[in-house]
Amino acid sequence: MLTREILRQVRRLQLRARRAVEDPLGGAYRSVFKGAGIAFEEVREYQPGDEIRSIDWNVTARMGHPFIKRYIEERELTVLFLMDASASMTLGSIDQTKREVVAEIAALLALCAVSNNDKVGLLLVTGAVERFVPPRKGPRHALRLIRDLFVHAPRDPGTNLRVGLDFLNKILKRRTLVFVFSDFLDEGYEKAMQRTARRHDVIAVTIRDPREESLPDVGLLEIQDAETGQSVLVDTARAEFRQAMQANLERRQDAFRQWTRAHRIDVLAASTAGRHLDELMRFFEKRERRLRHS
Repeated sequence: MLTREILRQVRRLQLRARRAVEDPLGGAYRSVFKGAGIAFEEVREYQPGDEIRSIDWNVTARMGHPFIKRYIEERELTVLFLMDASASMTLGSIDQTKREVVAEIAALLALCAVSNNDKVGLLLVTGAVERFVPPRKGPRHALRLIRDLFVHAPRDPGTNLRVGLDFLNKILKRRTLVFVFSDFLDEGYEKAMQRTARRHDVIAVTIRDPREESLPDVGLLEIQDAETGQSVLVDTARAEFRQAMQANLERRQDAFRQWTRAHRIDVLAASTAGRHLDELMRFFEKRERRLRHS
């Protein structure tokens, strides 16, 4: 249901995103994400300085002097946001929840996409596929996607990224730029994501909360799993417990980094602590440097 508060949030987010896109972000998006290939444009007479490898020898033989083939870049992209809409994405200990972070980054990317005449679509996933909006062009469509992120009430608290990735692997016919937004607390999605990455350009957008990375000393604390509802009582005053939690997190993060690197999946790290535009610009710059040297 579109309440007045939700409408205010959507408009506020749209204005912030539009201002960012009009600044360097829009140009960075265009330079980093290239089209699907090149398309033939015309045959014209050879001019000094033209690439010799472009000569069309059949036409040259018929006409008696050199002609070349000209190509243009197929700039249009298809962009798809796969969103983890599980209960763990409603958590947040700073200014925003993980889901609000996703909405802000997705808004920035969606407006970048439509301003470059790209198609953009949305897939919301919990323990099942809950909503699919096929990719389309235009600012009104981008606004609809942003609104859906706020309005959609998940029916299932769980996470099953594999189901969403399997769905995409069946329906996507042409190469697509796929952003997977999640805290990646799920398991069993790896093979499906590897298949997606073999055919498409996949970017994992990891959403973290500072409290997940550094558990404070607050004595006895009841921790509830947002997705299963199970609770456990822990003693955060014990230094060895906090150290074990930290070590476990670092192992998971290191394993995730190694796995994504091995399968050529780029990673954009975001946090509920904010500064999403800065993180996005740094990601674009890093990706551009890598592509330049690859």
